[in-house]
Amino acid sequence: MLKNYLKIAFRNIWKNKVFSAINIVGLSIGMAACIIIMLFVSYERSFDKTHTRNIYRLDEVQKFKGMTEPQNVALSMFPMGPMLKNDYPEIEDFCRINNSDKVLIHNKENKAELPHVFWADANFFTMFDYKLISGERSNVLKEPNTTVLTQKTAAKLFGNEYPIGKTITHYGNDTLALKVTGIMEDVPANSHLQFDAIFSFNTIIKPDFMENWGGNWLVTYLELSRNANISELEKKFPAFLQKYMKGDGWKEYELFLQPLTEIHSNSTNITHDYINFQKFDGSYTYIFSVIGIIVLIIACVNFMNLSTARSMGRAKEVGIRKAIGAQRFQLGAQFIGESVMLSFLALILAVLMVKLSLPYVSQFSQRALEFSIFSNPSLLLLVLVGALIIGIFSGLYPAVFLSAFEPIKVLKGTLRIGKSNLRSSLVVAQFSSAVFLIIATAFTLKQLQFMQDKDPGFVKDQVVVIPLDSKSQPKYDALKKELLSGSFVESVTGSGQRLGNNFHQTGVKFQGDGPAKEIASSQVIVDPDYLTLYKIKLIAGRNFKDSPADNSRTYIVNESLAKELLKDQPKQTMQSLIGKPFGFNGMDSLGTIVGVAKDFNFNSLHHKIETLCLFNQKNWGYSEMSVRIKGGDTKQAIASLQSVWNRQVPEKDFTYSFLDQHFAELYKSDRQVSEIVGILAGLAVLVSCLGLFGLASYSAERRIKEIGVRKVLGASVAGIVALLSSDFIRLVVISILIASPLAWWAVNSWLQDFAYRIEIQWWVFAAAGLLAVGIALLTISFQSIKAALVNPVKSLRSE
Repeated sequence: MLKNYLKIAFRNIWKNKVFSAINIVGLSIGMAACIIIMLFVSYERSFDKTHTRNIYRLDEVQKFKGMTEPQNVALSMFPMGPMLKNDYPEIEDFCRINNSDKVLIHNKENKAELPHVFWADANFFTMFDYKLISGERSNVLKEPNTTVLTQKTAAKLFGNEYPIGKTITHYGNDTLALKVTGIMEDVPANSHLQFDAIFSFNTIIKPDFMENWGGNWLVTYLELSRNANISELEKKFPAFLQKYMKGDGWKEYELFLQPLTEIHSNSTNITHDYINFQKFDGSYTYIFSVIGIIVLIIACVNFMNLSTARSMGRAKEVGIRKAIGAQRFQLGAQFIGESVMLSFLALILAVLMVKLSLPYVSQFSQRALEFSIFSNPSLLLLVLVGALIIGIFSGLYPAVFLSAFEPIKVLKGTLRIGKSNLRSSLVVAQFSSAVFLIIATAFTLKQLQFMQDKDPGFVKDQVVVIPLDSKSQPKYDALKKELLSGSFVESVTGSGQRLGNNFHQTGVKFQGDGPAKEIASSQVIVDPDYLTLYKIKLIAGRNFKDSPADNSRTYIVNESLAKELLKDQPKQTMQSLIGKPFGFNGMDSLGTIVGVAKDFNFNSLHHKIETLCLFNQKNWGYSEMSVRIKGGDTKQAIASLQSVWNRQVPEKDFTYSFLDQHFAELYKSDRQVSEIVGILAGLAVLVSCLGLFGLASYSAERRIKEIGVRKVLGASVAGIVALLSSDFIRLVVISILIASPLAWWAVNSWLQDFAYRIEIQWWVFAAAGLLAVGIALLTISFQSIKAALVNPVKSLRSE
């Protein structure tokens, strides 16, 4: 019997090639989309899962006066870790980490610039389960001036030589000799902590650091006991802050704990998050999963629709089988078996699609996704069981429907199968999903384009950013002078931080006409040409002057800070701020405000513009140099910059980036989301159209004699095409009416994550609807026109 069922199944597949192909291709696309989404989601959720201890990151909520809104930050204060462990028994241990980027390292023969280096407490390797190849976990960072290198870094510096006990030299603010005490495996890609070497923190720790309450400059991780009550522990933190912080400063802070496994995927609302590799909004993984499942369900719906639509073609088979004694459950099993067979054929094609597309998906997403189905038994079992469930789910309704035919009516030819309301409902569900995704894609692309095109208040094009360190900072003036003398450079400036990043915050003091005002503000060190190079406009006062009198004694504030300073004096103009005493809290004497700059987005558009003061403090040093090059030959301009650098700073390699690329990187996650949603929307539309094509083919085939009669009576080709298309177009229009309000709600909710966002415009919904109707018409018209052009003599002859 099984052999007979298989023979019939293959015969039906071969007999109905078009419908079988539509089912197999549709199911394979849905399966492939689900598998790729599953791999992406699995990778995202695997971050930091290798660590066995109960680790949390200590984060702050800063509520400084003058801020537009409270700010979550990933930084904490140096004394917090040891004092929390001392005061609360549920906190078993702590580890503090500070990072340095682009660190220049030498040994006797080789040098290397390491992208990321951590300074960490001695217990780093006892808290985190990174694999050590050489060295004792509890001792490798115990002594000052010690370091643990990754395999990759060790190979760079020592080649095949055994590095343990060797010395490397770090060029920072002070030149340090560090002894190599351990080698570890390279950090896995699914770790939010990414580093090339770890230096012992006690190398740079000073005794007065323990008094540094209020200075937030490192990241603290806490190991908690397994039975710790997180919410109860967090309730104790206000009393902890009040105990150790002087005065009322503790009221400006809140502390909260973040599980290690959620740092990568649940930190989009946390700023100053400098140590968080490939930070991603975890909510998108749920969205992708839902959309992937929708695409798969649409493919399953196609199978159900086409199977029931072609039920008349198998009615006589069912009637004969029932007449000779076949039971209903046997017929049902046969049809479900055929569905499962199609599902496994689709799976084979889906696996091929995944294998071919995965390298491109990995490159696009910058994730090392792998699909080792045959070397991973659990993954193989999951995929096979998934295909079986899809086959059963897809074939269940057709099996019940077909096996219910009455043999007497079938064999007498009195069985009539009219329009299926369920079939119409499924088409509506399909296209509602597709239209929803089209609208969502349109708005995500519009928001992304808006962020790229919005005037940030400064000009970032043609700006080359060159990082500076302790070796190159003293050469800044010489570099600037020689660069400006070249023919490729328009202007040069220096700054303490890069535009597009979270600027550091500090307390500032202002003495107006009334009582002194103390608030918090973002701040950045700049040289006198900063506003000129970035073409930031002044709305009051003047720019900095390159003179000793201006250095460290003058400030330019932005509009937001100016408004905050004048909040209690609404009748005063911004011009009235010029010449007023202003400076940092804790300084012996205040400087003066010399200018008010028009607000500019120094952070990404996810965040509102905060208060900001710019000051000229050359002796504090700049962390980077910005060079605006003239339009023309960019390659030659970069070569000229490198030539100047090599003459002035021969001991350090020339590295650079373009500022507009840096800003593109800020929106990379948003761009990836929009592209992924767009791809899934395209797949949903494609699979829906495959089903619509199949239904249109069947409808045209079923009504071929009706079409012949209508043509004999004078019906035009256009009229017949309209007749065959009208039912389907009506269903698509209903889909648009259902999808539009749902899409509006979803898009509106998503846009709330952006401080600066587009308006939801009605014409996008109209355009998406017209696109859906156009795609449906294009899909249907091929079969409709083909049927309308058939010679009526031929269609009526075969009665």
